[in-house]
Amino acid sequence: MKNTVVKVLVIASALSPLTAFAQAGKAAPTTATYIMKEEIDKILATEQSQRMPDENAKVIDLGYENFAVGIIHRGSTRTPPPPAAAGGAAQAQPCGRAMATLPPGGTPGGITHDFQTEGYLIISGGGTMFTDGYIVNGRHNDQNPQGGPNGPTCGGMAYDAKNVDVKVGDVVIIPPNVVHGWADIPDHVDYLSFRPSHNVLQGGWVNPTIAK
Repeated sequence: MKNTVVKVLVIASALSPLTAFAQAGKAAPTTATYIMKEEIDKILATEQSQRMPDENAKVIDLGYENFAVGIIHRGSTRTPPPPAAAGGAAQAQPCGRAMATLPPGGTPGGITHDFQTEGYLIISGGGTMFTDGYIVNGRHNDQNPQGGPNGPTCGGMAYDAKNVDVKVGDVVIIPPNVVHGWADIPDHVDYLSFRPSHNVLQGGWVNPTIAK
């Protein structure tokens, strides 16, 4: 438990800016925010039957930025997902590098977030992440509800990414516009997420699962 707390503090210090309250007119917070293990477990329990959920627990207004904390469950990539239902979603805008001829190779499922930094702490399971590189012929989605999870995002086939195996206790920090995704998850992976951003999400938002 002690090691987990230390790693969470490392994430927070690495992701937080050194400048204090750069945005004029916003008051500094005067009280701490608690997110209890029971609340995290309650949110995580709702994700187990879903394939790719990505939920924040709370979005905290720090004055100079907002800081979101969430829990994410990813199921096995070795079990094919059910076919997507046909829908009438608006046409997404192109993003990433536009190429008429694709490079060799490539990894599906790459994403980047326009403004959102993400920090992960793996708490259960594990797998192979891919990061870095670039997206070709991607599609952009605003993904900007009040509670996130990420704000505007580009998704598509990733190239020149590197694969890294991650396990319980490992920490990953992904700046804005850096490609990331999961190349292989044998069984599952659960991880806490820490997301600082300049007002991408709504400060004060609480996940409905734990809202009182």
